[in-house]
Amino acid sequence: MAEISILGSGAFGLALAVMCRNMGHDVTVWSKFPEEIQEIRETGELSGKLPGVKIPSDILLTTDISSIAGKEVVIIGIPTSFLRGVVKEANAYLTEGTILVNTAKGLEAGTYKRMSEVIHEECPNHPVVVLTGPSHAEELSRGIPTTVTVASEEVKYAEYIQDLFTCGMLRLYVNTDVIGCEIGGAMKNIIALAAGISDGSGFGDNTKAALMTRGIHEITCLGLACGAEMDTFSGLSGLGDLIVTCTSMHSRNRRAGILIGQGVSPEEAIKQIGTVEGYYCCEAAYGLAKKLNVPMPINEELHHLLFENGDVRESLRKLMGRPNRHECEHYMTLNQIERLKHGLNGTNC
Repeated sequence: MAEISILGSGAFGLALAVMCRNMGHDVTVWSKFPEEIQEIRETGELSGKLPGVKIPSDILLTTDISSIAGKEVVIIGIPTSFLRGVVKEANAYLTEGTILVNTAKGLEAGTYKRMSEVIHEECPNHPVVVLTGPSHAEELSRGIPTTVTVASEEVKYAEYIQDLFTCGMLRLYVNTDVIGCEIGGAMKNIIALAAGISDGSGFGDNTKAALMTRGIHEITCLGLACGAEMDTFSGLSGLGDLIVTCTSMHSRNRRAGILIGQGVSPEEAIKQIGTVEGYYCCEAAYGLAKKLNVPMPINEELHHLLFENGDVRESLRKLMGRPNRHECEHYMTLNQIERLKHGLNGTNC
């Protein structure tokens, strides 16, 4: 049994709290919102974020962030926009040797940094493990079989979390490609938002399949430019997470996209749905792609729709009217570079 603290009372943080307590771990959940803590204490659930899921009464609930002191593992379940501020505050109370497990998926606005980079900057003396993959909180909390990836710069920490969390309904796979896992987890939200817009606009399965397939192409190209490994994007943190987020109504990104496709303004859609990471990540990814000179036409058109008052039909016309090209040509260019770095010959897209 381990002593675990979870920073954040969002749906995924609570789902992990339920899972960890059911495994016998000692669990504390911290929230900056006293009203959420009070609701859980009074009703046994948090209806606005994880309706119908009972939170075990022996999970300690607190608004005191110093409660993380002495814990073996601290899970960070904070939206990307607020993550830096929370981990900066938390650093003062962390105990030597505490492993930080990040579940947030996105890029920091302005800096374009991945969440593990932000955590390393604010908590430089602690190992960071990234937990990511196709894992809706609504299903994880109800014991529906789920598989995810855990990645760390030092594999022993990922393996420790793998052993700690693996149970009958949750299986974890270790991956050493932290960059790829985080890029995949962040960027799939953007494609899911686009897929939702397609659904809301009345386009068909063909259209969404095209967005998903070309979307994983864009994700992979950006990831390779950042230093990721290509194989990662065909795994759980890439293709797996993309599939579940683009096709499920549990996905806030898809639901927000559907509203936008139906004519609701992006601002109103975000207001109705709540935290929509793809909305914020789109702008960061747009800047990062420009910085690295990586063409990302889907992300560019989504940026136009979200932040420049663009028109869905016009964006579709532009995407469908792009110059003819070979399917894997950009993969080949980037893969050639990577293979040359490793002294290999030939290409394989």
